[in-house]
Amino acid sequence: MKVSIRKFEYKDIPKKVEWINNPKNNQFLHYDLPLEITKTEKWFNSISDRTDRYDAIIEADGVPCGTIGLLNIDNKNKKAEYYIAMGEISFKGKGISTQASKLLIEYAFSVLDLNKIYLFTESENIIAQRLFEKVGFVKEGLLRDDMISHERFVDRYAYGLTKSDYFQS
Repeated sequence: MKVSIRKFEYKDIPKKVEWINNPKNNQFLHYDLPLEITKTEKWFNSISDRTDRYDAIIEADGVPCGTIGLLNIDNKNKKAEYYIAMGEISFKGKGISTQASKLLIEYAFSVLDLNKIYLFTESENIIAQRLFEKVGFVKEGLLRDDMISHERFVDRYAYGLTKSDYFQS
């Protein structure tokens, strides 16, 4: 399968809403559910010109199947926060997230000239942790009772990946 990522566009809003609202996808996502088209349109209009984030769509053989991106792009400190959410259930488990993550990491380090990418994931999200470690992220610490999700406190891990570690591996 040919995997690519491209900038999130207005036309992607209905798919994002569908993916995020799917209970098979949103267990570890932190959105006010249900996500709505009108609110997502407002969100898109408010972020479309921002340079402190990069929101993209994952495509497999030209079919949109998930979202990926960088938040809090900090050019002064050369770092950003990574996120990913596979939306199309039938595309999960096929290595698409791994390939898309590598494309985003290359973009972050080579095009944006960042030095570090970091992320946070709930301690119970084992599948995501396997992906993060597979593409080179290192678990840097545990944040106990870090946030409330589904009406309970959850622990989260902080992961990081530096440019030098990525290109040495």
